[in-house]
Amino acid sequence: MIYAAIVAGGTGSRMGADIPKQFLPLGGKPVIIRTIERFLECEEIDVVYIGVHPDWTEQLAEMCRENLTDTSKIRVIEGGSDRNGTVLRIVDSIRGERGISDDDIIVTHDGVRPFVTIREIAESITALDGYDGVTVCAPVKDTILCSEDGRGIDSVPDRDKLFRTLTPQTFRLSVLSDAFDKLPHETVSRLTDTAGLLRELGKPVGLVRGGEFNIKLTTPIDMTLGELILMQNA
Repeated sequence: MIYAAIVAGGTGSRMGADIPKQFLPLGGKPVIIRTIERFLECEEIDVVYIGVHPDWTEQLAEMCRENLTDTSKIRVIEGGSDRNGTVLRIVDSIRGERGISDDDIIVTHDGVRPFVTIREIAESITALDGYDGVTVCAPVKDTILCSEDGRGIDSVPDRDKLFRTLTPQTFRLSVLSDAFDKLPHETVSRLTDTAGLLRELGKPVGLVRGGEFNIKLTTPIDMTLGELILMQNA
């Protein structure tokens, strides 16, 4: 089985809106619905889990019924207190409902990245042939400065070796489940991306090149960019 795990548990404090950013309208449709649609369009995906804040599970379920013609693949569950906590909740739900086999794959994704492409999803799955995990990424275009005190430059890394982490991040489900079991809760909470769990255990994580449109909608200016992307792709 190949599962999608869409993380949508945030409250959207940086957006300055009165509802979480994943539920804001983008081109007349909630952001989270646009994200879900991308995974439903990917024929490799068998089930789509969405982890959401407990206060919004019923609203999201209703949004799915109102906006999607087929919700048979969708499972809405309560998310955790942070990104990895939500992924863990989804992993636990899969384990409890279906069990985990060595062939299972989980494709984790940010709910506020609605412009992920079918290519990025499919390539992150096929790239697992040589790795335990894969992350979609994009080359860094700017020069990056390192500073210990925030005042002076200590070093300038070679940007040709630097990449921005995007999602999806895709894993062999049994390996990710084992990582959650082995790592201390404090470590899991500290890590800002799920691939970090595998890196902590010395597991190989591969890279898949992502597109420039696979942006994360976090601030009001991001929503403006999102509207422009929709117009360009209309």
